[in-house]
Parts: sequence; structure tokens; C-alpha cells
Amino acid sequence: MAEQTTANDVPTVLVVMGVSGTGKSTVAGILADRLGWDLAEGDDLHPPANVEKMRAGTPLTDEDRWPWLDKVAAWIRAHTDAGTPGIITCSALRRIYRDRLSGPGVVFVHLAGTREEIAAQMSKRSGHYMPLSLLDSQLATLEALEPDENSVVVGVDQSLANEVAEIEAKLGVAPA
Repeated sequence: MAEQTTANDVPTVLVVMGVSGTGKSTVAGILADRLGWDLAEGDDLHPPANVEKMRAGTPLTDEDRWPWLDKVAAWIRAHTDAGTPGIITCSALRRIYRDRLSGPGVVFVHLAGTREEIAAQMSKRSGHYMPLSLLDSQLATLEALEPDENSVVVGVDQSLANEVAEIEAKLGVAPA
């Protein structure tokens, strides 16, 4: 697993990534509140056609994802260019997607877990358009972070408080 970030590399933008159901939105929200950083929900940047496709249980293709990833990348660039700290959620499942999003000051925070752990979390949530039936396709699409990617990996097999504390410790960031 990639663990490239050190306490000396204070990030400008965190991309909280992982398959659906890992708690990206919850963890990102807690971190943004604690750190006083801007927050964006990457799912909100999906075009309506993508949302309807996922709601219907149809996995997105790369062609579906590129316009969405471009919007996520634009948000990231606006923050890194301005030096404004921010956190955005994005599944960022494949290396080619992460390459489109990466740059100076960008750190990927991968929330990782077993299929069983993630499925259990997905079954507890309500109101999200991503059905449990798409978990297997997301896991099949997920490509492991590589050593040259600026990233940290945190397990979802612990409390939210511990996940957040682990992220802050690995990144060397502290609450505002």
C-alpha cells in the first residue's frame, strides 16, 4: 500500500477516495469541520445521467466518468492554485482517474475495507442512489494505489473517530 505522504508534506487538497459505502462523505465532512477546510461532495458534480444510471444499478463507463472527473479536477486545481486547503470526495477507483486529479499538494486518502465491511456499511445508509448491487463492480474496478502516488490508506474497520485521528496523524495536520 502506498504511504507517500509524511508530516513534512502538508497537503492543500485531500481526495477522500474508495468504493461506495466506505464513508467518504462522512469522513470528509468530519475532517473539513475539524480542519476548517473547504469541502466538496464529488457525487454532487455527477451529471444527472450518471446518477440515473447508477440508481438503475448500471455501472458507469470511463466515457461516463471523464466529464465528472474533469469537474472534480477543476475544483482541485482552483484550490491548489489559490493555496486554499480543501477536501473533496471522489471514488478515484483507477490509476488513470487519479492521474487526472493528482498534482502538487494533492493527497489521496483511501478508505479501504473488505467487501463484507463495506457491504455492512452500505446496508445501514438510506437516501443514497448507489445500490449495494454495484459494490462488486466498484471493487473489480478499484486499482491499488501505487508507491509513487501521494497517498495514505486508512481501514474502515475502526470507529470514525479513529479513522479521522489516523488520517490527521499520517498527514501531520491538526484541527483548526
